Amino acid sequence: MIKIKKENFRNILIYLFLTLLAMPILYGYSRLVMSSFSKNTLKGFFPDEFTLSNWRFITGAARTTSGFDVIAAYPSIYSCFLNTLYLALGVTILVTVISVLVGYMLSRFKFWARSAILASTLILHSFPAVSLMIGLYYVLNNFHLLDRVLGVILAKGGLFLPFGIWVMKGFFDEIPWDIEMSSLIDGATRIQTLYKVLFPIVFPGIAAISILSFIQGWSEYLFVYTFLRSSETWTLSSYVVGALGELGVTDYGFLHAVSVFYMFPVLIFFIFTQKYLMRVSVGGMKGGR
Repeated sequence: MIKIKKENFRNILIYLFLTLLAMPILYGYSRLVMSSFSKNTLKGFFPDEFTLSNWRFITGAARTTSGFDVIAAYPSIYSCFLNTLYLALGVTILVTVISVLVGYMLSRFKFWARSAILASTLILHSFPAVSLMIGLYYVLNNFHLLDRVLGVILAKGGLFLPFGIWVMKGFFDEIPWDIEMSSLIDGATRIQTLYKVLFPIVFPGIAAISILSFIQGWSEYLFVYTFLRSSETWTLSSYVVGALGELGVTDYGFLHAVSVFYMFPVLIFFIFTQKYLMRVSVGGMKGGR
């Protein structure tokens, strides 16, 4: 009789529990993909007739045999894709650059406003985005940034900055002063030390912040729906909302196909970059005193 070690048995139970926990999520995604390639589904899951008509937004060809097709009134899916990519990359660059520089400053320098900055970042992060909508609307309007993707980049990036700053501060806190001091004694400047010595060490943190910022920008809906009005500034989240239809009339196959198109790029991106997210550390007890 095969004896199962206690530790192995515990691992089997953990994996079994996690598998059962993930089954509803897997079912939802599987149904989404199945429905995007079918006209109808049997018992809510299996496609009964394969079709590619749900993906007609790829070619921009509207159906003409069954009357008006709502896709004819939509902007190109590719312009929405480019707007979404612009938003995600803009948030990524803004958050990553500022988080690295401010995180390094808060970790390595002591100055009179340091504690106030640390406290203010936590306070800003505690506010839900919806509570700042009216204030952000007036600010963006005064700077003529309404209905511009740049305005959403600044708003979304600003609200995600506190998290990025604290994560990067934690990574810099874990680097001993001796490493940095040795580089300075050898004649390197602060910039050279930061670029050539510290950046390679904190690269997992930079990568993690970049990945999370990209996902935040890619999946943004609230600011997009509120601040972007014209069809020229639609993102993929706007397109998904448009696919819901008007007056309660929804082509669910079309909606599912658009949702898969929206989800697929960031899913592939996450699969190849998730290893860096496993190494995120907020830390910072040493530098936060």
